[in-house]
Amino acid sequence: MTARTKVGVFGAGGRMGSTVCRAVASDPDLELVAAVDPSYAGLDLLQVAGVEAAGMMVAPDPSELSRAGAAVAVDFTRLDSALENARWCASAGVHAVIGTSGFGPEQLGELHRLFPQVGRAHCLVAANFAIGAVLAMRFAEMAAPWFETAEVLELHHDGKVDAPSGTAMATAERMGTARREAGREWAADPTRDLALEGARGGVHDSGVRIHAVRLRGLVAHQEVLLGTTGQTLSIRHDSYDRDSFMPGVLLAVKAVGGRPGLTVGLDAVLGFDPAAGTGAADPGG
Repeated sequence: MTARTKVGVFGAGGRMGSTVCRAVASDPDLELVAAVDPSYAGLDLLQVAGVEAAGMMVAPDPSELSRAGAAVAVDFTRLDSALENARWCASAGVHAVIGTSGFGPEQLGELHRLFPQVGRAHCLVAANFAIGAVLAMRFAEMAAPWFETAEVLELHHDGKVDAPSGTAMATAERMGTARREAGREWAADPTRDLALEGARGGVHDSGVRIHAVRLRGLVAHQEVLLGTTGQTLSIRHDSYDRDSFMPGVLLAVKAVGGRPGLTVGLDAVLGFDPAAGTGAADPGG
């Protein structure tokens, strides 16, 4: 019988963290061995996350992961905490799966340094763990060379503190790259007069405009709109609850140990790599 992979969860008391705890505890190939969250330290995990784990208590710091022998740590905390936790994982030899939003080039550069190809610990960071969202980014990337205009609309719950979302930023980047590789530029924006500043959203470095909505009742949603002569294409993905992210998280937890260094996004785990091109003339988070 194959031994189950031991997993610890950072931010175990948060909305995503508690969902991850339940998903890991329910997977027959994984074993939840540690839950870390300073805000809930000392409380029973059953009370915090609804997980019956033989009286497991929420720990105040990462040392519990070492004590419990965790091989993988999952992190959906805030950016500063996630970076600090990643530093700990790298030094402790624990693989890291990170879903925290807001990672930019600077933060990814640090992760590359923390998790070298020859290091003991590996890391997978993704802007979105919903498999449908990753596929939607891929489809938008494939479509970008064939449409002269494109905009991204992302919609999230009112507790999300960053905008635009990491998924929207990654989508725009990949669409822009695909269009450049095809030797094509986006059509110019025809807007000349703005009655309200910001009405046209923000312009990503790729030239794709992004519009961010924060609304109570939403979870995570994105629509990519592309247009060319006589036709439009809409690519939309909706996550209606946080369980939608769990298949991707569990996939990453099981895969990260076999992927040396830093892996960005679920693409390679799903069997395609954004760096390999779109196949058009040659995408999620």
